[in-house]
Amino acid sequence: MNAEIIAVGSELLLGQIANTNAKFISTQLSELGINVFYHTVVGDNAERLKSAIEIAEARADLIIFSGGLGPTKDDLTKETIAKHLGLPLVMDDVALKFIEEFFAARGRGMTENNRKQALILEGSTVLANHHGMAPGMLLEKSGNTYILLPGPPKELEPMFQFEAKSKLAALLNDGSVIQSHVLRFYGIGEAELEDRVQDILDNQTNPTVAPLASDGEVTLRITAKADNVEDAWKLIKSKEEEILAIVGEFHYGYNDDSLASKLVEVLIHNKLTISAAESLTAGLFQSELAEIPGVGGTLIGGVVTYTPEAKVNQLGIEKSLIEQCGVVSGECAGAMAAQVRKRFGTDVGVGLTGAAGPDAHDGQPPGTIWLGFSIGDAEPVMHKLSLQGMRNTNRIRTVKFACSYLMRLLIEKGYEKI
Repeated sequence: MNAEIIAVGSELLLGQIANTNAKFISTQLSELGINVFYHTVVGDNAERLKSAIEIAEARADLIIFSGGLGPTKDDLTKETIAKHLGLPLVMDDVALKFIEEFFAARGRGMTENNRKQALILEGSTVLANHHGMAPGMLLEKSGNTYILLPGPPKELEPMFQFEAKSKLAALLNDGSVIQSHVLRFYGIGEAELEDRVQDILDNQTNPTVAPLASDGEVTLRITAKADNVEDAWKLIKSKEEEILAIVGEFHYGYNDDSLASKLVEVLIHNKLTISAAESLTAGLFQSELAEIPGVGGTLIGGVVTYTPEAKVNQLGIEKSLIEQCGVVSGECAGAMAAQVRKRFGTDVGVGLTGAAGPDAHDGQPPGTIWLGFSIGDAEPVMHKLSLQGMRNTNRIRTVKFACSYLMRLLIEKGYEKI
């Protein structure tokens, strides 16, 4: 089955919001073994939407729409599709009752245009909306399958995951199952990783391997099809072993893992506490760790010391060190790590300093970053990065690299990896 995703909304074309729905749907479809060959974005215009539908019907079996199911005049997706397919819109009593109860519970009168949200294409299967009002729809007609989903991600994602996905799988069912598994890598670029595993990519059949890069990370998604789940996983694990034999040194996790989550796992497993002193990242490193449940057992605290004076006054770094070496230096990063570890009484201290950009800082070119790590009573370890990118991209990459480098450092020192 080949698919096209059509996102409806002028706000997408104006750049007011990003089309994250298409990314989410594509990821979900790939897990089902459905090919996505086109993403289309069209504004709130019936004629242009009709034209987009006609083009999609000629090149896709499955057409998924996001947006345009709401109560306002510019919400015209289902009306346009109904007219195009020659189908009437009919009231779904279950959806209408849910909308009426929603307004009654809040003591608000329901306007007539809100009834519009309960209209569905005649003959379609209703996809319940447990996080909003407008239901979705799935319809098969004349060799095409149409799925209509609401625009807000908080409604679209659970609707697709728990309502549409199982129905699509049933349509595809040939007695086999499809399983996917994601390997996550850091410290290697997309081009280099692909080059190293090129033979695997060139000769893939079942399972298939698909690379994807984002924010300095690279993932490889392994998808296998088999008669049962057990056999699918055997295929996946065999291919995983083949891949890791080539690029295993850069592998850090699976599926929804993040560098921060894996670092926290290592720290908690080894009963280590951590603190951080941040300059260019201004608390971003600690914020990333704080997103992980259970981090309270390892993250004790930290400081943002953005200026030389703060480094001296808050951390107790010698003023002469800063005058001699500068704030963008390995000496400064190491001193930050050691001092914050001592002040917070932790097992591990992290110091992050550098020139995020776009301008040079302390005589160092933009993208010059120093990471400092203090573990126990050992001498601090410093690592230099030379990044090229926008200011905030450099700050994010600094945090990710700090997580990755600290994990490797801990493992090298004999701490157990999860």
